[in-house]
Amino acid sequence: MSESSGAAFGGRRAIPPNTSNAAENDPPTVELQGLVPRGFNPQDYLNVTNVHLFKERWDSNKVDHHTDKYSNDKLIVRRGQSFYIQIDFNRPYDPRRDLFRVEYVIGLYPQENKGTYIPVPLVSELQSGKWGAKVVMREDRSVRLSVQSSADCIVGKFRMYVAVWTPYGVIRTSRNPETDTYILFNPWCEEDAVYLENEKEREECVLNDIGVIFYGDFNDIKSRSWSYGQFEDSILDACLFVMDKANMDLSGRGNPIKVSRVGSAMINAKDDEGVIAGSWDNVYAYGVPPSAWTGSVDILLEYKSSQKPVRYGQCWVFAGVFNTFLRCLGIPARVVTNYFSAHDNDANLQLDIFLEEDGNVNSKLTKDSVWNYHCWNEAWMTRPDLPVGFGGWQVVDSTPQENSDGMYRCGPASVQAIKHGHVCFQFDAPFVFAEVNSDLVYVTAKKDGTHVVEALDTTHIGKLIVTKEIGGDGMKDITDTYKFQEGQEEERLALETAMMYGAKKALNTEGVLKSKSDVRMNFEVENAVLGRDLKVIITFRNNGSARYTVTAYLSGNISFYTGVSKAEFKNETFEVTLEPLSFKREEVLIGAGEYMGQLLEQAFLHFFVTARVNETRDVLAKQKSIALTVPKVVIKVRGAQVVGSDMVVTVEFTNPLKETLRNVWIRLDGPGVTKPLRKMFREIRPNSTVQWEELCRPWVSGPRKLIASLTSDSLRHVYGELDLQIQRRPSM
Repeated sequence: MSESSGAAFGGRRAIPPNTSNAAENDPPTVELQGLVPRGFNPQDYLNVTNVHLFKERWDSNKVDHHTDKYSNDKLIVRRGQSFYIQIDFNRPYDPRRDLFRVEYVIGLYPQENKGTYIPVPLVSELQSGKWGAKVVMREDRSVRLSVQSSADCIVGKFRMYVAVWTPYGVIRTSRNPETDTYILFNPWCEEDAVYLENEKEREECVLNDIGVIFYGDFNDIKSRSWSYGQFEDSILDACLFVMDKANMDLSGRGNPIKVSRVGSAMINAKDDEGVIAGSWDNVYAYGVPPSAWTGSVDILLEYKSSQKPVRYGQCWVFAGVFNTFLRCLGIPARVVTNYFSAHDNDANLQLDIFLEEDGNVNSKLTKDSVWNYHCWNEAWMTRPDLPVGFGGWQVVDSTPQENSDGMYRCGPASVQAIKHGHVCFQFDAPFVFAEVNSDLVYVTAKKDGTHVVEALDTTHIGKLIVTKEIGGDGMKDITDTYKFQEGQEEERLALETAMMYGAKKALNTEGVLKSKSDVRMNFEVENAVLGRDLKVIITFRNNGSARYTVTAYLSGNISFYTGVSKAEFKNETFEVTLEPLSFKREEVLIGAGEYMGQLLEQAFLHFFVTARVNETRDVLAKQKSIALTVPKVVIKVRGAQVVGSDMVVTVEFTNPLKETLRNVWIRLDGPGVTKPLRKMFREIRPNSTVQWEELCRPWVSGPRKLIASLTSDSLRHVYGELDLQIQRRPSM
């Protein structure tokens, strides 16, 4: 069978690439060999009349394989673990004279040596991690088998056949879509490359279909729920389609390293017509603003149906959809947020902020950027391609930032390797190391063309790295898995190791570490609520015995969360006189009208304060981003929270601004409770309230969540959520 396709070229058989799970090539139902007597009748031999796969949600196959949550009526099993099938014959099966076997086939050009054609041998005992089928029951004309797949077999949708041997060849069952079988990665199987020992981590990182994504600013951390929806109807097929669209060879789809790397490239549409088109310029024509999405389901289903990139996404959308892809296929995964994430274009471990001589930022020279936060994913797997000790959590990032081996993708990079500075190991470890370990260097670009290093901040980048806690919605600090504490001997050693492996520091910053100035400067932003005036309070402290005068400059910019400034809305210069051993506060008032007309997708105000001590020429520099507090959507429910019972969900929003909101979209989502829904309101006047009611009928019991988002022409990143406890339907 495996040699039937392809033409002979130059003395070898050339089999075309086998890159589509959806494409089919049915094996013949009768394969006869040699001379066949004239009276041969296939019906005289053992014939299959029916095949039972025990594929209902409550059957042991789905319950034991942790696949009972999938809204899919096909059999879904995890590799390396046994499952049951029953074959009915036209007469009782006699093992002394009857010979049959089960076959699994995937793709258009099945080959046994590629793992795309799998003849399953009948065995007396199943062997751990290997294909085999054992007869566990014979009854009248039926045989029940315990079938086990290998722990490294291809992950995808297989076609199943039963082949019976006769003296003249093979008789095979015809194609029957009802017997199609999905095989997934298995974190519960010790032989599987994604085996995760901790049961609570498996519950969280494989089976939880609702997550929390952290965003905002280090000083004002915000969170929002995200519906991963990996078990929703058609999502598994959509995830397999993503690999088909990437033309990924089927033979590589059992390797989580390859699957996660292909996923990293395909979730973004930068160079491969992938799932989501990114947009960071605040223009979302003919698409959905990134902040409006409540989860991954709409995005993946739209991509599968249109086969065109879905518009638009930013880092948390890429991370949310990538998490769905990984969990759906069975790879343990979580979304991670890095606060003050460096986008270091050349991975030289330095982010150079160039200043004019008056202290203003020189945007032409400043190419590197600091993202207020950046979301990526971690996937759990062994790394047999790396030295022992570098398996476990791997960084995989689908936000298109830098090119890796000719495509926009990142990872899998071992978190353990990043922590210890071993950036020589694939994939993309130097880039991730720079994201969490770069230094911030302030450089004055003089008019004569020279550059002077003014200040160095070694603690700003990678300030905090977090993920959702296991079993709750709280935040778990995982910074210490990426880096040693600043100043520890191990931290310096990791940095030196990274530099030894080619991550270079560009500028000489020796001697700049400690400012010799007696003057210290800091600032805070107060009352940062959307639509209201706010205050920037700058404090100066003179720790010396001399009197100093300081010239300070404040710049306020609307900025993307990626650290890129869009528009300056405030600039103010002021002089401060500091007596010996004194302390002084300066207040700058910012009116709502100064920033409201220019707000972006994420309402960040970025303040940059530089000050020069006139007597010593010392430069002090500080920058902070502030996430404005935005109003919330309120969700309420009426009626019994019971599987199969109707309940009314009310979504409510009051416009707190002094302006009318126009073209307002509200979205509602909740896996197991409602399909994603949306409603448009043409306008919402100042201080007025809109309500939207929907009838929902939950189909999954246990803790659930409703998630809502609101987006309009001038207001975005408005969310609301409600925890539910859905009861099982009472038994009659």
